[in-house]
Amino acid sequence: MRAAFIGFAVALACALAARAAPPVWMVRDADSELVLFGSVHILPPGLKWRPAALDAALARADDVWFELPMDPASQAQVAQLAAGLGVLPPGQSLFALLPPADAQMLMKVADAYGVDRLTLDRLEPWLAEVALAGAAYRKAGADTEHGVEATLNAATPRAARRAAFETPAEQLALFDQAPMPEQIASLRETLGELEADPEAYMKLVRAWVAGDVAGLDREALQPLRDAAPKMFARLVAGRNERWLKILQRRLKGHGRTVVIVGVGHLVGPGGLPARLRALGYSVTGP
Repeated sequence: MRAAFIGFAVALACALAARAAPPVWMVRDADSELVLFGSVHILPPGLKWRPAALDAALARADDVWFELPMDPASQAQVAQLAAGLGVLPPGQSLFALLPPADAQMLMKVADAYGVDRLTLDRLEPWLAEVALAGAAYRKAGADTEHGVEATLNAATPRAARRAAFETPAEQLALFDQAPMPEQIASLRETLGELEADPEAYMKLVRAWVAGDVAGLDREALQPLRDAAPKMFARLVAGRNERWLKILQRRLKGHGRTVVIVGVGHLVGPGGLPARLRALGYSVTGP
């Protein structure tokens, strides 16, 4: 049944892809071209999603920007830092830290998705959330190997310079240094979603493949915006503001740039395309 579900989900997303494609934004000034593409970091295999406009932009890019460096050392550093930062001090327990109702839901969801309770109990809320989300992706047959970053990094010409908006330490600090009540609120939202709406991940994938920017805002951003607004400000709005300054500096130069970041950073009124439009740049796309 699981294989049939995965096959059906992928087939449906592929059917949508025949009619549409994930959104691509093109930003231009007198001597610069900036192509923005929103990533879904983890995808199921067999999904056809690469827009022709993105492939054309990559082929002629002078530089390609990712959220994090794509070299193996940086990827290993992410895992190493998470294992150090995301573990509770000795003697502390995540289940004891949570309100009783949340602790009960955490145990229920952990069992449903095959995540070891004892392992979760040692994690800070943000890393427990990451672990549970990862288990949900695996249950849906998805993995990072087929995600956007891994695929497009392999497709980037060697001549193009690779750059990153953040270091592994900077990105993980955004999670680890978030106020504990916000971490718990975000974890609670994810637990409720995993329990009540196991289709949420595929809803996001379908909206992305179809180029449905309103659906992407609804599926990728609205739950966090409502449940943990301070976490939303840290993980989305604040990063958009910092990245916007980098993109402005890049546009003041010249050449062709491709930017690949999580799709949640590109949709909605606070997304990078909307912010660039507000600054007077020519932006084509949804």
